[in-house]
Amino acid sequence: MINLFVISTIVLVLNIPFGYWRANVKTFSLQWVLSIHIPVPFIIALRIFFDIGFGWYTYLFLVLAFFIGQKLGSIIYKHLEKIVIVSSCLVIDLRKLICEH
Repeated sequence: MINLFVISTIVLVLNIPFGYWRANVKTFSLQWVLSIHIPVPFIIALRIFFDIGFGWYTYLFLVLAFFIGQKLGSIIYKHLEKIVIVSSCLVIDLRKLICEH
């Protein structure tokens, strides 16, 4: 159970930059699709590495963490958009924000 919590936390944090990217591109564009699907192989690798298997109950935690991470990234984008000129990269925008203030 502790492995599932660790993986869920990693999945949530991993998806924040991708949700940030997704919030800045046109819906259903190639970049939008990529921002959703690029994290998936990493999540599968985490499942295998931590040996939690593919039981139905693990999907509940990981899918929830996936969507929460994507939503948090989108919220951060909308918040930063009011403060600085933003790009599609969370790291660059945070660096820009820190250097300006």
